[in-house]
Amino acid sequence: MTLNCPHFQHQHCVSCQWLEKPYQVQLLEKEADLKRLISPFILQNFTEILPLVASPASQFRNKAKMVVSGSVERPTLGILKDQTDVKTALDLTDCPLYPIEFKTLFPILKDFIARAGLVPYNIAKKKGELKYILITQSQHNKSIMLRFVLRSEQKRPLIERELTNLLTKLPQDSVVSLNIQPQHAAILEGETEIFLTEQTTIEENFNGIPLFIRPQGFFQTNPNVASQLYATAQNWIKDLLIQQFWDLFCGVGGFGLHCMKTLQTKNKNVQLTGIEISASAIASATKSAERLHLKNVKFASLDSAQFALNEKGTSPDLVIVNPPRRGIGKPLAEFLNQLGAPYLIYSSCNAQTMAKDFISLSNYSLQKVQLFDMFPHTSHYEVLTFLVKK
Repeated sequence: MTLNCPHFQHQHCVSCQWLEKPYQVQLLEKEADLKRLISPFILQNFTEILPLVASPASQFRNKAKMVVSGSVERPTLGILKDQTDVKTALDLTDCPLYPIEFKTLFPILKDFIARAGLVPYNIAKKKGELKYILITQSQHNKSIMLRFVLRSEQKRPLIERELTNLLTKLPQDSVVSLNIQPQHAAILEGETEIFLTEQTTIEENFNGIPLFIRPQGFFQTNPNVASQLYATAQNWIKDLLIQQFWDLFCGVGGFGLHCMKTLQTKNKNVQLTGIEISASAIASATKSAERLHLKNVKFASLDSAQFALNEKGTSPDLVIVNPPRRGIGKPLAEFLNQLGAPYLIYSSCNAQTMAKDFISLSNYSLQKVQLFDMFPHTSHYEVLTFLVKK
């Protein structure tokens, strides 16, 4: 099965580089790539390569990042093929990757832009106000987080004038905010976030674990696959004897909270420390732990590598790492290798850097591997691995 997209057929949008490949072929190529990368670490009669987890081929994304161009009366939401020429604007409101609810949302947003007089920013002329619209949807209750990225606060009174009408057209418990990005540069968002609703987070729920999405906090883009990813890690550790564990690069706490919930059913004294550089993500993780009434949980906004390297003398029973594409890096990998926790879960969105990190984790054996196709129609994928101390 292949996905029909006229934008790709005309080579106007090529973000889905593999769109012409049947989905089953994509999965086979990803499997082959993963096996090639981890082949030096596969142990016969020990390493288990589990069946991959596929994604829906369409409508799997929970977010849209739309460049706003065109005119205030007829805005275009999509991309600019040439950043300096608004004539190359491509409307992507019919992108087949977005959830079906976005089809009714986009016309509402275009109407709001016109009513609020939000002139799209013209890069060449350095004029206009509205640069991007960033949308995230909760699969749990269909609420959305709607963020208008503006050059300044100049249009805030007009936006607030039209806000009540907009909110009547949005799902319940939605969040609307203004992000101020004054620089004339290809930067998606600025540091200043102004909430226009009392609600500041939207709630997602994976496997009975509430997770809270905030502006400027990382959250997986494929909720269907992400929920299976977290559930798998939870299942892998449910029978282990764990007194304390770390969740490094923890984001909003998906891995740590899933594991903590199942571990505390057997041991009320188990302790979790979650570390993430983003203060916004840590606030969300903390809120989730409170909602679940979990004890002995500490989330902190710190650099994961620096935290670990400064924690000499402690000995967690399990370390979970879920780093960005660059991997955990040699210093942290070597430290974890010497730290010698009995178990290590490594979740990666870049198997190449993960394989490099495995070289430094020489005191561990690879026991389980599973591919999760978080990013259909591209060469990217997520992989979850379970390592045990030799």
